Amino acid sequence: MPKLGTVTPILRMFDTVKAREFYLNFLGFKVRFEHRFDDNAPLYMGVARDGCELHLSEHHGDGSPGANIRIEATGIIELHREFKAKNYRFNRPGLETTPWQTKEVTVIDPFGNRLTFFERD
Repeated sequence: MPKLGTVTPILRMFDTVKAREFYLNFLGFKVRFEHRFDDNAPLYMGVARDGCELHLSEHHGDGSPGANIRIEATGIIELHREFKAKNYRFNRPGLETTPWQTKEVTVIDPFGNRLTFFERD
């Protein structure tokens, strides 16, 4: 019987300092790996938190800025509190209850990618 596995989105980034500030410091992800073909090559980096893994890439063609991804979560109210407590200068997300029976926290990274963390009611 066929079975699908997890999805790992590749999100475009343009500034590794900003990417680290957002994904590591604000969202709480940890670096899993970093790869460059040489010292002057674009960075390709994997970050993870719990069961969620994202790949961030400076490579032209590895995703377009402005992607929109949804990440299922548990404890969304606590996650929202965690984000708010960090008092991140560039993003102060709200907590939304949707008509489709989810609670959602949406953040936008420095490169225009939208990440929506959601929990089903």
